[in-house]
Amino acid sequence: MLDVYSQQLNNLLVDSYRALQKVEEKMVKGTQSIDLSISEMHMLEITGKYGEEGCTISDLAQELQITLPSVTVAIKKLERKGYVQKIKSEQDARRVHVVPTRAGRRMNAVHRYFHEQMVRAFIREISEEEKPTLLKAMQNLNAFLEKNMDKMDGVANKGQGD
Repeated sequence: MLDVYSQQLNNLLVDSYRALQKVEEKMVKGTQSIDLSISEMHMLEITGKYGEEGCTISDLAQELQITLPSVTVAIKKLERKGYVQKIKSEQDARRVHVVPTRAGRRMNAVHRYFHEQMVRAFIREISEEEKPTLLKAMQNLNAFLEKNMDKMDGVANKGQGD
C-alpha cells in the first residue's frame, strides 16, 4: 500500500497522462484536415526528426518501443495516406528509409504548433519561481523512466502466465 504522498503523486501522473492524451485527441478530432490517429501523428513526428535522410523501420521501432511488424503496418498506412514515402538507401539497397512527404511535414508543423501553444498556455499559469523546480522534477522523472524502463517491462510481465 502506498503512503499518502506516493498515492497523490501516482494519481497526478496518471491524471496528467490521461489529460494530455485527451487534449491531443480533441485537437486531432477538432481539426477537420487531420486524418491521423494520435499514434500515427507521433510516428510521423519521429520520421520528421531524422531530416531529409529519413529513418529506418528499425529506428522507429526502437524509438517507439514497438515491434517491427507494427511499425511496418503503420508506415504502410501513412504511405497510403500520403504522409511518408519509403526511399532505398544509396549506400545499401537492402535498407529503406522513411521520410515525411510535404503533407507529412505540414502535419508535423500543425502538431508542433499545438504542443507549443499548450506549453505556452501552461507556462502562463505557473510562477517564475516554480519553473526551475518543475523543469528539474520532469528531468528527474524522465531520467528515472529511461533508466528503469527494462526493469518495468519485467514487472509488467511478471504476473502473466502465473
